Amino acid sequence: MTPDVDLTAPKPGRHAVRDALLALDCRLFEFAAERNWPLAEPVLPRLSRSANHGVLWFAAGAVMAAGRTPRARRAAARGLASLGLASLTINTLGKRSVRRPRPVLDPVPLVRQLKRQPITTSFPSGHAASAAAFATGVALESPAWGAAVGPVAWSVALSRVYTGVHFPSDVLAGAVLGAGAAFAVRGLVPTRAQLGTPPRPRAEVPALPEGEGLVMVANSAAGTAERVRALQAALPRAELVECQPADMRAELEKAATHARVLGVCGGDGSVNAAAEVALRHGLPLAVLPGGTLNHFAYDLGVEGANDLGRAVRGGEAVRVDVGRFHSAGTRGIFLNTCSLGVYPELVRVRDHWSKRIGGWPAGVLAALRVLRADRHPLEAEFDGRTRPLWLLFAGNGTYHRVGLAPGRRLDLADGQLDVRVVHGGRRPATRLLAAALAGPLTRSPVHAAVQVGRLRLAGVAPGTLLAYDGEVTEVASEVTLEKLPEALTVYRPLPGS
Repeated sequence: MTPDVDLTAPKPGRHAVRDALLALDCRLFEFAAERNWPLAEPVLPRLSRSANHGVLWFAAGAVMAAGRTPRARRAAARGLASLGLASLTINTLGKRSVRRPRPVLDPVPLVRQLKRQPITTSFPSGHAASAAAFATGVALESPAWGAAVGPVAWSVALSRVYTGVHFPSDVLAGAVLGAGAAFAVRGLVPTRAQLGTPPRPRAEVPALPEGEGLVMVANSAAGTAERVRALQAALPRAELVECQPADMRAELEKAATHARVLGVCGGDGSVNAAAEVALRHGLPLAVLPGGTLNHFAYDLGVEGANDLGRAVRGGEAVRVDVGRFHSAGTRGIFLNTCSLGVYPELVRVRDHWSKRIGGWPAGVLAALRVLRADRHPLEAEFDGRTRPLWLLFAGNGTYHRVGLAPGRRLDLADGQLDVRVVHGGRRPATRLLAAALAGPLTRSPVHAAVQVGRLRLAGVAPGTLLAYDGEVTEVASEVTLEKLPEALTVYRPLPGS
């Protein structure tokens, strides 16, 4: 008679493998505890404590963001987003999945031990997960910053074994989860390198190996001194002119009379003025970002003096579209956006306060004042119907949202105006918030979007404000927005250069 066999019983070998791994983990922990680690005693315990609740990484992110380079700010944001996802995963799933006691501290010298011992389950290490998440997220956006942050993250992870609060496998599992969180964030919000650069019409421009023939006009009120010095080092024979905002247009006109290439360093308003002068004189434009907002330069792929210097030396440039508006004798161009409704009023209030309290606080104050004011929506006729509008936004090129990221343009020569409309209603704040949350949706009860080459509005009340690239003007009666396809030639480093 054949004896009964319990097929559901665990195989003896399974427990043996698990016990062997646990024994190895304990031996590695004891080996680390018995070693004399040179210079670690005054550093690693303090570093471990500084990473509690992510304080170390938030401080590192603040330092990176203070560097004022867009890549550093993006790297800091990506690192902190990765840390947030890792912490959420560890606290909701990781710590509840495996109930593992902390190591026995007997083999760990007293001088290494933390004053306050953690009481949560040992597996996995939350500190290692946060360190790996932040460092990996930063490195995915900026390898240079990743190389600076990486050794600190490695030391934090190592400190958890050194101080006796984790087994080596806890740290390894936490690091793997943290790195995985960073890659998950990249899946939701691709890095700038992942997005790539679509083919744009390449332009023939002069190559200026040392910058001779480039006249760069810099808005000194936009904090451009550091950028200008960097450009001077990259292009030593370029002519550099620094001036106050009120003198920008006159200096640009003067530069255009003898320049082979017209350059501008400043924010979007300064770049707009330079583009208008370059178009009239038939000159290529070299843009060095230097103001608070630099949407055109960044969407173009120029983030600093090194990018621009490489393009000017190599004679690398593209043709981009220009937006144009005109209304009852008022006309102008826009490289980024043009809008009517509540936003122009916001810009005017912001500019009024910015010199007193700074740009970002002034922007917040302006938004609160404009949205809380008792006002009526703009009335305008288009497509044969008169409609109430809280906001009409027209972008020079199609703006995209990628995952949770704010909108940016991937192609500056697509021939399209990206028109977004927020319909009128009783509560502008509610409708504008709903439209913002709708994001990439092309149509909702309060929001609509369409791409066109030309837009005509009629019945616009006299004195209506129109904002373009951060500047504000008044329009009336009929307003026409249109594209000038590939009208402007701009230096930018080409892929692979």
